Amino acid sequence: MVATIHDVARVAGVGIGTVSRVINNNTSVKPGTRERVLAAINQLNYKPNPIARSMISKRTNSIGVIAPFFTRPFFMEVLQGVEVATASYGKELVLYNVRTDEQRDHCFSDLPMHRKVDGVLILSLSPDEAVAQNFRRVGLPVVLVDAYSPLLTSLVVNNKDGAYQAIQYLLRAGHQRIGFINGIIEGNFKFNQATDRLEGVRCALQEAGLSLSADLQEETAWSRLGGREAALRILTSAHRPSALFVASDIQAVGVLEAAKSLHIRVPEELAIIGFDGIEISELLGLTTMQQPMWQMGEQGIHKLIELIEDPLHAPELIWLNTTLIERATTSG
Repeated sequence: MVATIHDVARVAGVGIGTVSRVINNNTSVKPGTRERVLAAINQLNYKPNPIARSMISKRTNSIGVIAPFFTRPFFMEVLQGVEVATASYGKELVLYNVRTDEQRDHCFSDLPMHRKVDGVLILSLSPDEAVAQNFRRVGLPVVLVDAYSPLLTSLVVNNKDGAYQAIQYLLRAGHQRIGFINGIIEGNFKFNQATDRLEGVRCALQEAGLSLSADLQEETAWSRLGGREAALRILTSAHRPSALFVASDIQAVGVLEAAKSLHIRVPEELAIIGFDGIEISELLGLTTMQQPMWQMGEQGIHKLIELIEDPLHAPELIWLNTTLIERATTSG
């Protein structure tokens, strides 16, 4: 016969309220009493009913993650860190894939109202002030990863500095004619990464007395095909660059394809640097600005759990840096 909370209370000689407080790690229970209750739980092999516990605590034991285009390599690698950290807390992971403005807005309005999860991690999407205010008003813990709001705890990669460092590296290698392939903003999604990386490129070139020529700059989809098509346009222009910095590794894969089709030798005739550090970059020998993707997901969950346990915790801004990983596309 399955033991109940009443059985535990009878064996331990306490009320069921005391048993509940022990199960939920309430510090108000005296050490001696706690030991008796734990001994009774062990003796009876009592397993708390998760549904009953959630009704008492008003928690779902679930973490929500809102991710745009989560099948892209960058998001998949961030989500690996999210999944491991979530499991370490014994939480369930609920993933909301956002591909349109309407889906994003629905998630932002629906989750606070119905409280299907105990907290939400939002990847690469910056809620506007009204949405962020609503999260705070209803008491829904929210942490942003790769996005920023002054009203919410935010883990932000220094994209501007990462792009700046990439161009500095190319300049030190003697390159003067440097091209840049950026990601395009899709719909009304606020991907500030593209803006920040462009700013970093311009800053580094300006310091060197150079500028980003119009014929060496392209904006395209964050995809292999987008990178290839953009590279074909740049590499067949009148004044071909000696180096290309690309806003994502997956686009850089397309650049490598374009260079191969045009019989341009990499890195002898064209140096290439990507951005992200996804797994395929290592397989292809791609020099890249490595983002701490696993850490972004893992630390985001740690911060979200802190907020769930302490909803009054003040918003934090946490900066994460990139690291240049030098490989075969920039050195022979």
